[in-house]
Amino acid sequence: MSRGEVDWDRIFGTEGTRWFHTGGIFSALSETTAGVAAEAMQAARRHGAIVSYDLNYRPSLWKTIGGPTRAAEVNRELVEHADVLLGNEEDFSKALGFEMATDDEDFVDLDLGAYEELLGAVMTGYPRLEAVATTLRQVRTATINDWSAVCMTRVDGFAVGPSLEWLEILDRIGGGDSFASGFFYGLLNGRSAEEALAYGVAHGALAMTTPGDTSMATLDEVEQLRRGTSPRIQR
Repeated sequence: MSRGEVDWDRIFGTEGTRWFHTGGIFSALSETTAGVAAEAMQAARRHGAIVSYDLNYRPSLWKTIGGPTRAAEVNRELVEHADVLLGNEEDFSKALGFEMATDDEDFVDLDLGAYEELLGAVMTGYPRLEAVATTLRQVRTATINDWSAVCMTRVDGFAVGPSLEWLEILDRIGGGDSFASGFFYGLLNGRSAEEALAYGVAHGALAMTTPGDTSMATLDEVEQLRRGTSPRIQR
């Protein structure tokens, strides 16, 4: 894809799309996709849509189009157009240059204070951002994880999502994207940062209990898990 191929003004201005999401994976697919992402993000902002960006740093995708230097250049430029930013510790470091203040290189202890400091630094560095979020995963075994998330917003400050301990994983792929969509759902519906995190954590958890990287969870199942009740099959 190249700039000019999509009528973004129609999508955001005429059709009224309220939220646009893209990220580092799309931006790394070719020499031109970063330009498409920038064009779309700028159009979305022009029409008042919310813009989110997931850093999703993947070295293998960037190695043929400029490597880490190009990745940092592109991501830093695109994040300037975002309202909501997602990423993990490596993403913030390799894609934006923000290091997490911790001696735990494997991020096993998940020091919430260090995460608060990191997300606060990102918000300060990018004053257009309204929210920054990251998932928290403690890997006990290949199939048993503890799962949660934190975020920083301009309105609510630092917020911690619910912690789902000893979550049994069937297929881990897609958990992050499912967290994102649940988190966005909460924000779009005017929920607080803590409530939006709960939607994201619940949706991500349910996605990882089913095969494939596409969620098969219903809103009712997400609501039940968010409220702390069992998402039993509805017959």
